[in-house]
Amino acid sequence: MAAEEEDRSLAKGSKNGTGEKADGAGADGGHDGTEEHKNGNDKGRQSLPFLCLAALGIVYGDIGTSPIYALREAFYSHDGITVMPANIFGVLSLLFWSLIIVISIKYLAVVMRASNNGEGGIIALVALLNPWKTEKKNRRYMLMLLGLFGAALLYGDGTITPAISVLSAIEGLEVATPAFKPYIVPITIAILVGLFLIQKRGTAAVGSLFGPVMLTWFAVLGLLGINGIVHHPGVIAAVNPIYAASFFADNGLAGFLVLGTVFLVVTGGEALYADMGHFGLAPIRLAWFFLVLPALLLNYFGQGAMMLENPDITQPFYQMAPDWALYPVVGLATLATVIASQAVISGVFSLTRQAVQLGQLPRLNIVQTSHESYGQVYIPFMNWVLMAATIGLVLGFGSSSNLAAAYGVAVSMDMVITTILAFFVAYRWGWFPRIAGVIAALLLVVDLAFFGANVFKIPDGGWYPLVVAGVIFFVMGTWRRGRELVGRHLQDDTEPLDEFIESLDELPMRIEGTAVFMTEATHKTPPMLLHHLRHNRVLHEQVILLTVNTLDVPRVPAADRLKIDDLGRGVYRVQVYYGFMQASNVPVALRFAGEFGLDVDLEHTTFYVGRESLIPTSEVPGMMVWREHMFAFMALNATRATSYYRIPPERVVELGIQIEI
Repeated sequence: MAAEEEDRSLAKGSKNGTGEKADGAGADGGHDGTEEHKNGNDKGRQSLPFLCLAALGIVYGDIGTSPIYALREAFYSHDGITVMPANIFGVLSLLFWSLIIVISIKYLAVVMRASNNGEGGIIALVALLNPWKTEKKNRRYMLMLLGLFGAALLYGDGTITPAISVLSAIEGLEVATPAFKPYIVPITIAILVGLFLIQKRGTAAVGSLFGPVMLTWFAVLGLLGINGIVHHPGVIAAVNPIYAASFFADNGLAGFLVLGTVFLVVTGGEALYADMGHFGLAPIRLAWFFLVLPALLLNYFGQGAMMLENPDITQPFYQMAPDWALYPVVGLATLATVIASQAVISGVFSLTRQAVQLGQLPRLNIVQTSHESYGQVYIPFMNWVLMAATIGLVLGFGSSSNLAAAYGVAVSMDMVITTILAFFVAYRWGWFPRIAGVIAALLLVVDLAFFGANVFKIPDGGWYPLVVAGVIFFVMGTWRRGRELVGRHLQDDTEPLDEFIESLDELPMRIEGTAVFMTEATHKTPPMLLHHLRHNRVLHEQVILLTVNTLDVPRVPAADRLKIDDLGRGVYRVQVYYGFMQASNVPVALRFAGEFGLDVDLEHTTFYVGRESLIPTSEVPGMMVWREHMFAFMALNATRATSYYRIPPERVVELGIQIEI
């Protein structure tokens, strides 16, 4: 396994006799993104052109497929405006400055400096504030809730993006002949089903194809745009922001509402930040400024030129293509949208694993699909939920234009949250707080304008991602609160650990071997250990109280993986540290305990794991009974600790205990 190979290679150089963690492995180990982060892929050894090419396939899939439908929706959607030269120049100016301000300035120049040891994304951003142990009503706790709601918003986006992307690509067949219209939805569903069915194979096998396909896609975008611009070169004048200002002055509220469709051009912005850890900041920036941004601008301006030339066209993206190139463009667009969908689906898997690692969601079956990349995981439960939701959206909305009404609300709200969190991170790190405040305020004006325009989409479908986010956020809160209640109950029914260890001298029998008890790192005796002794009246010669800690950093090197304390009388406390992007593997960690002075023979080791039976009751304060039933259901169906921590089932003894919550 990749994790085992990493531990083996790194543990050799660290025999820390005290068992203390090295500096930087703590919960507050974030730093500026200017330092390259070396992950499992060791991107530092890969060439810059290769990383730029790979970034095209993963980072820019979503934003790169927006030209298929974004400009079209500004004029032909429910809230579209009249196709006339002044409006075309105004919308193009808004598109241009949206890409410059939101992507080039906000994300690439500002937000991506908020690096959590090289990693990005809203969970990594929340972790930089180290909020998990703070008291409720504390500012950092409130920011944690805000960040978790932002993460929940991305789940709605994870179902809408595949649906609208693939559907908009297949709709290009209608341009060739209306005879294809009855088959658009069935073809889209077939492609989506195939996409979700291959998820279990992972993206490693086909990932090498993503970059070249998207390189071809962006080249075609640029060429199509040039083909359109030559018909009306004066369209380039739309870069002047005066056209955007005039557009608002002339159209009033209708012009403001168009911002909801203009926003579609920047909906992939969060991916730039979330995928920073895979490629580093430099490749993402270079790919954007030297290829992606020019290709997008050429294509949007080319579509605008075609509309100036012929105001009656309804599919400006496809109608820019020569007749002979229409079917190849549709095929390439389909491939590009599948790649964009793959990147979003993989992002949902990664986000879910981070939430599970940080204790915000129940344990789920997480399958590592690559031995080289820790970021490539497959979560069966989430895969089938996403597939059902995505197909339901295609059937329910029926067209990409209808789906565009649901698209943007969640992402625009998420961008507002990202700006707020990034400001507090900058403030906490002492990054010129006043300047950071001014920058954040200016960016919030843009973010809130986009969000305000998207709010009007809520009745037409924008409610969907908000409902999804609300459900996910409520599940997170229920799980977090339920774990608090269970932990409180278990700690109440125990005794101080030092008193327990002293009493071991009176124990009539110690047997050979090692017993490992999974527990929290407290000064109390683990309840499962007391439960075991009350019933069996015997204990192994070596007892390990094992705690798995997930820190607020993406990865913890194996050299800093263990902390071992000798508590006396054959009892040891072992704390294992992982980052929130790493998979926990208890046997691998214990195998290297010898490097830190503790010999553990796994062949003669028994793992004792608690199996709590939760009994919801109104007599115990904490949550409403129906939420207690919900928590009990989630706990019952969560992946068992033995599987989650990779513990061999033949070495496990489960101790049952009933808990009233």
